[in-house]
Amino acid sequence: MDFTVAIRTYNGEARIGEILERLKAQAQTDEIEWEIVVVDNNSSDQTAAIIQSYQEHWPSHSQLHYFFEPQQGASYARARCIKEAHSELIGFLDDDNYPAEDWVFEAHQFSESYPKAGAYSGQIHGDYEIEPPPNFKRIANFIPIIERGKNPLCYTSYKYARKKVYPPGAGLVIRKQAWLDSVPKKLVLQGPVGTSLNAKGEDIEALSYLAMAGWEIWYNPKMHIYHQIPARRFERDYLIEFFRGVGLSRHRTRMLNYKPWQKPWFTVAYFVNDCRKLLRHAWQYRDVLEDDVVAAAELQFFKSCLVSPLFIWKMLYISRDKRSKP
Repeated sequence: MDFTVAIRTYNGEARIGEILERLKAQAQTDEIEWEIVVVDNNSSDQTAAIIQSYQEHWPSHSQLHYFFEPQQGASYARARCIKEAHSELIGFLDDDNYPAEDWVFEAHQFSESYPKAGAYSGQIHGDYEIEPPPNFKRIANFIPIIERGKNPLCYTSYKYARKKVYPPGAGLVIRKQAWLDSVPKKLVLQGPVGTSLNAKGEDIEALSYLAMAGWEIWYNPKMHIYHQIPARRFERDYLIEFFRGVGLSRHRTRMLNYKPWQKPWFTVAYFVNDCRKLLRHAWQYRDVLEDDVVAAAELQFFKSCLVSPLFIWKMLYISRDKRSKP
């Protein structure tokens, strides 16, 4: 098997059919032996029935497999995808990520040109149900919308390595064995669980381990997916909750690259810097925070960054306590 498309879905009955149609119409794949692995992360709707109906009439150019994963959480669903994949290359799509017709071809081609790439992703374009709010570009990378130009770039070298910038999980392609050798089976950050947005940042945590193991992480501009963004994701309550989850994970992703003796010093340094950012932001946007959802979401992000060490320490304590019980 040359390539696996892995789809994680939760209550995706309204979306899963369209992404399967897009994969059915993939072009330039005659020389590629590929498969689709759909992991249903404990859905309670008709997701399973829809996928099974597609299996009955799926064309012979690829294989379509369905698996049910009862343990909810993005990391659990991803782990199941990796377990069931028959290819060394696995390309992840969420059920609201619609690939361009050459996505499989371009993803497979890139792996041959960049054999040291342990993971790579491409462009993520927004397909909005409504017009985004003013100043949306300030938070677009978090949503995520990724459009970094027409040239390949390496996230593990130059300015991106210094800033520890990594691609999101949407549209991410990994080398299976590199991942299994480098990334712990159980991450601290489990990602969204059902509709909960706490403990986000699982993609950054996993890719940090991959980078520390010496693998390159790349941006491939020839890979395009279209992220479906419904109107509710621009509502104030959703954005506040979303950025709360992003901020709470910050301490974990920041500390991964530091040695144990360095962590207390950097924890204090980050806390001071986050306080500075919070105060500056609150003062700068003090007159518009009630009406400007982007400014309000950013403020929540800075607040959550401040308490992130306590949140992560609590998660680690609970995790250790569960392991210690018989």
